[in-house]
Amino acid sequence: MRPTLIHACLLAPFAFAIAGCNMPGRPEPGPEVPRPEAVMSFDKLYGENCAGCHGANGQGGAAIALNNPEYLALIDDTTMRDIIAKGEKGTLMPGFNVSSGGELSDAQIDTLMKEMRARWSKPNPFGSDTPPPYKATHAGDVSKGQQVYTAACASCHGENAQKPGRDGSILDGSLLALINEQTVRTIIIAGRPDPDPNIAQPDWRNHIKGHPLSDDEITNVTAWLIAQRPARPGQPYPNMQPNAKPVETQPSASKP
Repeated sequence: MRPTLIHACLLAPFAFAIAGCNMPGRPEPGPEVPRPEAVMSFDKLYGENCAGCHGANGQGGAAIALNNPEYLALIDDTTMRDIIAKGEKGTLMPGFNVSSGGELSDAQIDTLMKEMRARWSKPNPFGSDTPPPYKATHAGDVSKGQQVYTAACASCHGENAQKPGRDGSILDGSLLALINEQTVRTIIIAGRPDPDPNIAQPDWRNHIKGHPLSDDEITNVTAWLIAQRPARPGQPYPNMQPNAKPVETQPSASKP
């Protein structure tokens, strides 16, 4: 037998033994990391994509409360899907569907919607009352909207941005730049439940005692609020006259 063949025969058992060991760079047995589109756990999908803005349990975040049964009863599946998939213009809500540059598949969006309704919906949250429609049916009358604000909102949010109420101003230009008319309308109708009284808001039936707001009143006050949005939020800057251009600082001449 040739020496090379003898060596091969002698080393073969060791090769099989080594093959069964965890060599450097060899994957260990165990669960593999699933592909992103394969994740279907609601807790994981919601925690990684929604909780940062809407709160860990659907409330307490900067964005609208998703665990509000009135909100879930007000918005239909088509509209909800469209917002999740494509985002909402005029707000910080991005599109999460792959087709919109996000990372969620259609099936993952289905999971989010199905579980939000299963966990947070309640039968007949409005009782015997019929809420105004989710979307406005006509353009609002800005001139009438201020009267509604004075009657329904000013006692909590203040007369103007310079005089905020106990629940903070909703006339701040930086806030108005981050929301759109639909955001305002939705919160006015569905309210915003939250254990924190500084965040909680009543629904359309409780802004004025004994007087539920009508569709027209909600449409008008929403239009007036958005009309208060400044053309350039955050400006003018300190020590800067309105409509003036920022002064560019010129580099100082070097000394000889």
